[in-house]
Amino acid sequence: MTAAELTRPPRLRPGARIAVVAPSGPVVEERLQAGLDVLRGWDLDPVATPQVADLNRELRYLAGEDEQRARDFQRAWCDPAVDAVMCARGGYGAQRMVDLLDWNALRAAGPKVLIGYSDATALHEAFAVRLGLATLYGPMASALAFIKNAATQESLRTTLFEPEAAMTLGLPGARALIPGRARGVTVGGCLCLLAADLATPHARPSAAGGLLLLEDIGEEDYRLDRMLTQLLRAGRLDGVTGVALGSWLECGPYEERVRPVLYDRLAPLGVPVVENLGFGHCDTALTMPLGVPAVLDADGGTITLERPALA
Repeated sequence: MTAAELTRPPRLRPGARIAVVAPSGPVVEERLQAGLDVLRGWDLDPVATPQVADLNRELRYLAGEDEQRARDFQRAWCDPAVDAVMCARGGYGAQRMVDLLDWNALRAAGPKVLIGYSDATALHEAFAVRLGLATLYGPMASALAFIKNAATQESLRTTLFEPEAAMTLGLPGARALIPGRARGVTVGGCLCLLAADLATPHARPSAAGGLLLLEDIGEEDYRLDRMLTQLLRAGRLDGVTGVALGSWLECGPYEERVRPVLYDRLAPLGVPVVENLGFGHCDTALTMPLGVPAVLDADGGTITLERPALA
């Protein structure tokens, strides 16, 4: 499967119900409530699923058992009263529950908005492959950037309610790592999850024709090198038309350690690359649609969507 334009779910209206789920790690209750308050302030009806507060007693990095997380996610998605599903947080665990979902049931529920980043990359890939559905690589309900950063909030709010007003994406610090312009369908997410997803049933084998979005957190330079090399050796990046790089929080000094690795591994692709675009694990985290045709302008530091993120 190459990068093809995907079905865009409907935009949200005032009063829409948004289910907040925890497919990955356990949630800090105070942060979750603060995030729900932000959503209520947008005239949405946020509902946290019962499993959100759970903790796996043996594997304490998981929000409850795999079956619980999958069941809650599926119930939320298949609930006809729910218009969007938002991840409460990342961490780790989405890969463990994604194979437990009933994809026929999810497909029958119709297109809805899926929001999340980081560990939710596994869900974004699965929704693209199994449902052909465009999704939003955006902030999570209990993330500090969503709770505290007005620009992060506004990027998601605009995308959800007024997607025509969120067509050009980028921050002032964005710049060309490799100059040029490119067109393609947005794909990608968190680097370590894309590498971990290789050869699994829900991962696309190729990103050909895609504008590749990459970001990560807490990975040393040699680990970034290893994951990028893994994707390259597997042919996952063959035919990519351009690359947009987000944040690399806690990956070491960017100019000295991270940037050289990114250039070394990505320059041989021979495509434009923009860095510091402003998505992922950063304070001001733009909401990036996946599965939408767009134009990357590395010199201008932007990605411009050719269609609104939501229909």
